[in-house]
Amino acid sequence: MICERLKTRNQRLIIERIIVKGTLILDTPTGLGSGDADGDADLVILRDIIEDKALLMGSSITGALRNYLREFEHGYDATEKSLLFGGDRSDNDGEQSPLIVNDALSSEFIQTELRDGVEISSLTGTAVDTAKYDLELLEAGTKFELYFELLIGESDDREQLIRELFIVLQGLEDGEISLGMKKRRGFGRCHVKTWQVWRFDWQKLDNLIEWLNFEHWTTGLFSSHNSYPKILEAFQKAGIKVKSGWKDNRNRFTIQATFTLASPLLIRSSQADTQKAPDDVHLKSRRNGELKSILSGTSLAGVLRHRAERIVNTLAENNQRETSRIQIIDEMFGFVKDNKDNLDLISNDNNLKAQASRLIVHESIIKETNDLVQTRIAIDRFTGGALHGALFQEQPIFANEKTELKLKIELRQPEKYEIGLLLLLLKDLWTGDLPVGSTSSIGRGRLQGKEAIINWYTNSPKKWKFKLKDNKLQVEDLLNKKSSLNKIQAELNILVTEFVNQVKQYE
Repeated sequence: MICERLKTRNQRLIIERIIVKGTLILDTPTGLGSGDADGDADLVILRDIIEDKALLMGSSITGALRNYLREFEHGYDATEKSLLFGGDRSDNDGEQSPLIVNDALSSEFIQTELRDGVEISSLTGTAVDTAKYDLELLEAGTKFELYFELLIGESDDREQLIRELFIVLQGLEDGEISLGMKKRRGFGRCHVKTWQVWRFDWQKLDNLIEWLNFEHWTTGLFSSHNSYPKILEAFQKAGIKVKSGWKDNRNRFTIQATFTLASPLLIRSSQADTQKAPDDVHLKSRRNGELKSILSGTSLAGVLRHRAERIVNTLAENNQRETSRIQIIDEMFGFVKDNKDNLDLISNDNNLKAQASRLIVHESIIKETNDLVQTRIAIDRFTGGALHGALFQEQPIFANEKTELKLKIELRQPEKYEIGLLLLLLKDLWTGDLPVGSTSSIGRGRLQGKEAIINWYTNSPKKWKFKLKDNKLQVEDLLNKKSSLNKIQAELNILVTEFVNQVKQYE
């Protein structure tokens, strides 16, 4: 019976192999969790058992590439249709993937940072009991040496395989593919800095011998082989022709805005310095070996969600607030089912227990800030005197003339009413009405907008620019210079009206 299977099975006659190596650099802290609960943090990094280096699994890389290719070619809600990654995930009898992806170890020993997180109640604005957690993350700047090998068979569609391989490698190069956990809150951003590519034609004896002598076991780039910063150039130098002009089918709405600090900002974190430090310090993260002040994606996403809930509750009638929140807020920001939730309101699928956020909020570096320590004390409300043992120090960051931070927010598969809600949230951030971070009740966390570019990637793309100049807001349509201010205002008002009507329809 086994011999019969061997006789009838389809052999893959390989005629060509393409090897790609690249140096991956983490741009933001990354959580490559091990799933081990026995650690100093709630989630610890996956480590190599031999060396004290971080382990990036080939399956994790492949999953990220596969998902990106599907979204790029067919959109966010499409089914998988690719040759590069073999059969569908649900197809047990599908074809094996012709792409080999090796595990990767970090180039240096592990350098980590600890991030604290806590759930904030939208009703009280305070921390939820037992909802604090901490994560062990790899520092930004950690490097991994990637290895890919594409096997091309005699009957394979070579042009499609190379096209799909190029798309995913280009996505890695451009930093559009994230790795690890909490990717939609700014973690796991990365890019490939340097490429090396080899092509072996197995129909030529010298190429076959060259592949057999290739040092597959050696990690890292080869000093004897030319390196290139662009994957397109590396392909061309290896004699691989790549056709261009592919359409990006991702329907998304992005906001890239530049702000300054209108007031001090404090996002509490574990102390970044082992020396004597105040009780609370602002969140910092290493970038290029230096500690930089950070506005975390988790903090920004949290305040955006709470303000969105407040806007919906303001517009909706009392008996329809819960329905509006579930249908609008949870669909945008994602959810995890609670026992008290009504799944029938969330989805027609009663088995749906969670949904990932469609809103991606990136982590932002705050440039050119001053760290100053403020000493505070609690006052006894009965005596009017100082409360015993309640003296504490805080170290928020303060702005100067050069202070600047750039926020990037992306909404996937946006509806018009969801874009209208995002515009209202941007307005609140821009005017300083929506504070971020802690101690907002004493005036901290206010931002001041300087410039914003809004892109709507759809069949009829839109691109608007907002700029504050001489305390006057200038608005411009970057794709249609002839558009008047009144026309742009009308287009934006239509989106906000769509949101208001969407809330009202649940009444």
